Amino acid sequence: MKLATYKDGSRDGQLVVVARDLGTAHYATGIADRLQQVLDDWGFLSPQLQDLYDSLNSGKARHAFAFDPAQCMAPLPRAYQWADGSAYINHVELVRAARDSEVPASYYTDPLMYQGGSDDFLGPCDDVVVPKEEYGIDFEAEIAVITGDVPMGSTPEQALDGIRLVMIANDVSLRSLIPAELAKGFGFFQGKPATAFSPVAVTLDELGDDWDQGRLKLTLQSTWNGRKVGMCEAGPEMTFHFGQLIAHICKTRNVRAGSIVGSGTVSNKGVTGANGKTEWPKGYSCIAEKRAIETIQDGKPVTEFMKFGDTIRIEMRGRDGQSLFGAIDQKIVPLKR
Repeated sequence: MKLATYKDGSRDGQLVVVARDLGTAHYATGIADRLQQVLDDWGFLSPQLQDLYDSLNSGKARHAFAFDPAQCMAPLPRAYQWADGSAYINHVELVRAARDSEVPASYYTDPLMYQGGSDDFLGPCDDVVVPKEEYGIDFEAEIAVITGDVPMGSTPEQALDGIRLVMIANDVSLRSLIPAELAKGFGFFQGKPATAFSPVAVTLDELGDDWDQGRLKLTLQSTWNGRKVGMCEAGPEMTFHFGQLIAHICKTRNVRAGSIVGSGTVSNKGVTGANGKTEWPKGYSCIAEKRAIETIQDGKPVTEFMKFGDTIRIEMRGRDGQSLFGAIDQKIVPLKR
């Protein structure tokens, strides 16, 4: 099934069930008002939502209305936890190669992860508000999951059973702020403003065979200012699957229902031709990666970061061409003082 949260003037919005084709929706009132309620009592409430979903898809839901992504908050507007990994090691390799730095051996066996702000997510069509262009505004197209309870010490296989819903994300980064923060040795903070998520979150059964043991084997599309810049395959080159990412968190703590775990920037390796030159035909899911590629090829980056007025659209389609999660479609705007 597909679930969304509509804006209603409150912090947590109103839970709605959305049809498979994203054409219509129905309020979940009478079953649950908020998505967190469902996550806390998944075994009891999700079958009731599934019944409503089936009725909606068959055209039998009595109070269905046209679904409008612009009215959506993030599916889970604020979460108990937002932990973002860097599961595509190619992304790390490119960024490190651009600055002549080797990738530590541990990065291939132990996931990188940071804990972001989970109190103020953006809806899929909300503006990205930034105080200054000089902060180096970048998009990051990612996959994310929402979990149920996952106990401390869970194995990656056990952690997979804790996944309830899947989304896509724009994990906005302010690249000019990040180096100084990392130099302090305590991780990201100001360099990671509010993250945006897709209009809907979907259950694993909606993904069919494209969900393969913690990896989503579909193409993530990124369109910057109307120009498609990324058609990256999310499945094959994901070094750490979502079970491994969640198990990484569970090493020393419990993961509670309503936690969101991100994949990090979806990234694909380049292809080296007979002439020895490497190209990246699938494009990129963040500007920092494009700049790293330019540095490796030409000695310096030429692509600038985002400016006020720029737009970014992130979307994933199924094998039938239908949008799975709806699109993240945002504009970069200045902070009004």
